[in-house]
Amino acid sequence: MSAPATPALRLLLVVAVALVDRDGRVLVSQRPPGKQLAGLWEFPGGKVEPGERPEATLIRELAEEIAVTVEEPCLAPLTFASHPYDDFHLLMPLYVCRRWSGTPQPLEGQALKWVRPGALRDLAMPPADAPLIPFLVDLLGP
Repeated sequence: MSAPATPALRLLLVVAVALVDRDGRVLVSQRPPGKQLAGLWEFPGGKVEPGERPEATLIRELAEEIAVTVEEPCLAPLTFASHPYDDFHLLMPLYVCRRWSGTPQPLEGQALKWVRPGALRDLAMPPADAPLIPFLVDLLGP
């Protein structure tokens, strides 16, 4: 007798980036009040729209959220997160970017902070983001 099939969770594709400054720090943003997971720190990025490539999503989201311009060749894929939430399954590629133009500004009411990779562990982050930290520490050092 086979086990009953579990209902499939909706797959949500979100893309994120670790912007790395000249001092080897990573930019994180704090989800503003009123949003799901408010108060948690995360890597900038957002939902991939239908027909949109992940790199195009990052270019669009970084301009909309933090007023920086990124060129696609400056986005290097590093790793990804795969995390089941209660009502969807998140798949989130993480890119690294060391070159952009503009100064990051919080355009959507979020707080921004530059953090050393090892110090990311001290921040309250969504469950999908935390497993990405060791990859950044391996790449950039603590």
